[in-house]
Amino acid sequence: MTTTAFASFTPLEIPEAPVLVRARNGFSDVVTLTRRELLIWFRNPAYIFFTIVQPVMFVLLFRYVFGGAIPVHVRGGYVNFLMPGIIAQSAAFASFGTAISLARQLQKGVIDRFRAMPMARSAVLLGRLTADTLRLVVTVVVILAVGYAVGFRFEQGVGPAILMLVLGTLFGVTICTISAYVGLAIKDEESVGSFGLVWLFPLTFVSSAFVPVPTMPGWLQAFANNQPVTIVIEEMRSLALGGPLVLHAWQSVAWLVGIIAVFVPLAVRAYRRAT
Repeated sequence: MTTTAFASFTPLEIPEAPVLVRARNGFSDVVTLTRRELLIWFRNPAYIFFTIVQPVMFVLLFRYVFGGAIPVHVRGGYVNFLMPGIIAQSAAFASFGTAISLARQLQKGVIDRFRAMPMARSAVLLGRLTADTLRLVVTVVVILAVGYAVGFRFEQGVGPAILMLVLGTLFGVTICTISAYVGLAIKDEESVGSFGLVWLFPLTFVSSAFVPVPTMPGWLQAFANNQPVTIVIEEMRSLALGGPLVLHAWQSVAWLVGIIAVFVPLAVRAYRRAT
């Protein structure tokens, strides 16, 4: 009878990397995934059309087709009234790309491969949002350039103009956090696209983006005046054309911070549960 002796093994404890090392590695992962998302954007003509060409078409359409039929009382006429609305609408619609891209990656198993790799879990969402921020900056700059070509002018100088650009970009990134959650929660690319139309179109068109709110029916004005799209647009108009800044400034900050505080944790939770 033979006796087999089994040696006892002590599990090897691998020390956790220092905080600075983990932060550096996480930053590197975010940069890598941001670069990946931007390369996809540059190599996909549909992305370029949706984020740049379509807003330009909206500027020209409303400026030359509908502008003459919509009376406004601002300096510079309808084109000055229009441009902050176009920026907010374009920033919101650009979030479609976030939801659809994440849903597509889930369907194709890309996110599963990311989760199996030795990389920071947060890098997928942060890389996507960083790429979206850069895309939004490019989009807003192009829209403003086209707006200047068709008559739009800043009335308050360079500083407020930069703040308007920053606010428009922050608004778009905030909406992207909602879209990230929607894409990760619904998971189906076609359903995500349809759902985006359901909630984004009422928000952008039932606002002060294209027409003055007082021209709407009274029962609709209460919603239009107090929803985030109108509040952010009115703050951008004040920065561009002059007007009271304080009221809509704190309301804009409250809405943006509140949306981020709600939907970032929801998106992170949906990402962790995604399979």
